[in-house]
Amino acid sequence: MFGSGLDMSKMAEMMSKMQEKVKELEEQAKNTELMARAGGGMVEVRANGAGEIIDISIDDSLLEDKESLQILLISAINDVNKMVEDNKKSQAMGMLGGLNPFAGA
Repeated sequence: MFGSGLDMSKMAEMMSKMQEKVKELEEQAKNTELMARAGGGMVEVRANGAGEIIDISIDDSLLEDKESLQILLISAINDVNKMVEDNKKSQAMGMLGGLNPFAGA
């Protein structure tokens, strides 16, 4: 039906390896730490590779300026979120590069 070009056992093996790799990458992501700064370092936001915010540092001088603090927090959070997404894309591309469905064919 499918011809000799598609070996279902090899496809199942490849999918299994991909699932294992995804789990491995998810664990690595939790151990990856990304950091963004705003306002010349007055606000610093750290996130892990899974996108969870793990720390926020705010310069004391901003505690009297709510509007500036809000703007800088938004900026730093958006920046760290972009870093997380870029990191995920990079890991996904690396994972796909390591899986060659045509190897040994």
